[in-house]
Amino acid sequence: MLLECNKLCKYYGDKAALNNIDLQLERGKIIGLLGPNGSGKTTLIKILSGILTPSGGEVKISDKNIGIGTKKIVSYLPERTYLSDWMTVQQTLNFFKDFYDDFSMETALDMLQRLDIQTSEKLRTMSKGTREKVQLILVMSRNAELYLLDEPIGGVDPAARDHILKTIISNFNENASVIISTHLISDVENILDDVIFLKYGNIVLHSTVDEIREQNGKSVDALFREVFAC
Repeated sequence: MLLECNKLCKYYGDKAALNNIDLQLERGKIIGLLGPNGSGKTTLIKILSGILTPSGGEVKISDKNIGIGTKKIVSYLPERTYLSDWMTVQQTLNFFKDFYDDFSMETALDMLQRLDIQTSEKLRTMSKGTREKVQLILVMSRNAELYLLDEPIGGVDPAARDHILKTIISNFNENASVIISTHLISDVENILDDVIFLKYGNIVLHSTVDEIREQNGKSVDALFREVFAC
């Protein structure tokens, strides 16, 4: 098992962002982490990445407790750009190469070429969407076991979304899994194996995409709209 959460909790004061989460995820899956704002998606991703400490419960990734050992095998894409805008694309590549032993410069350069992004460009001269593409390429060029992508296509124009999703599919192996948190469900649905619906810090659904279609006769997007209807 790649990921195991047992009674995982996270409180901010007396408010539960995550409430006794039990979760097991296998390797070789692309999983959609879906829910409205405030459902706990980003909190869960930040705990798995080691940025936040849980208030209670247990989390293991590849049988390791969250810490230095898991940071070596987890590749995390935050919702907001964190790279310095004075850097060129090449400088960001060099930064990742120095920082992560599992970073593949060859993979990154290939993806940049496919998206027609020049390594000499400075981040400050790029559109928000192009900066997000660069950041995603950096994250997906690591040979990690778990990829955590928080809104990876939120700022990318619709024409580039398919290419970005192909990038995600083509750059993880059967020993790894990808968790994608997104509001753009219809855009990512076709690449998902499993989905997790989070509501007020609770898992209200964990299923394969095929089971949802067979048992409910609906797309993931349609079921999501039904479950989370205001």
